Amino acid sequence: MAQVPPEQHLISRIGWLRAAVLGANDGIISTGSLMLGVAAAATSPGQIFLAGLAGLVAGAMSMAAGEFVSVKSQSDAERADLQRESAELANNPSFEREELAQIYVRRGLSLDLAHQVAEQLMAKDALAAHARDELGINEVTEARPLQAAAASASTFATGAAVPLVTAVLSPPHAVLYLIPAISIAALASLGALGAKLGGAGILKPTVRVAFWGALAMAVTAGVGALVGHSV
Repeated sequence: MAQVPPEQHLISRIGWLRAAVLGANDGIISTGSLMLGVAAAATSPGQIFLAGLAGLVAGAMSMAAGEFVSVKSQSDAERADLQRESAELANNPSFEREELAQIYVRRGLSLDLAHQVAEQLMAKDALAAHARDELGINEVTEARPLQAAAASASTFATGAAVPLVTAVLSPPHAVLYLIPAISIAALASLGALGAKLGGAGILKPTVRVAFWGALAMAVTAGVGALVGHSV
């Protein structure tokens, strides 16, 4: 029988795609909003750039730390579950075999076939079988803290560079208009790219990302203008 080549599923990207999209999205919105708020307060181009640069560095470090801590907590929980499952397999393998068989019965197998499948899978790698089918842990979706932290930090910095470079290249009188325009365009492109990589429809994610980015920038610009004119 000819071997069937393994299929490449989009879910294999979930570990880094979620962190990457979140990082880039947050980089554009938070840094663009910060710079827009400062610009609306009628400050100098140098102060606007400095605010954006500080936002880029602080935001990238914050994203990396937050993502690492969050995903590391998930990783620790997965490891604890695997250790507990390993101990249960060592102490009561017959019960664990029956537990696995019942999972397959609930998925549609007959009782006899479920017992055969459970026995054969446990003979090959009992812990892997229980991790996958009882705990829902597998190599595709397992937590990878360093990967998530690196993806978040690098993509945040990349996203934050959009309004920062815009401010550098724009005429001083146009900064207040070009930062939101280019940032929203970048957000829309990011939404479309994320949807494409995730295999989803493009229109709704694009509009959703652009809308919330525009709202965040509008609110921040309003606050900057209000505070800037009152102090």
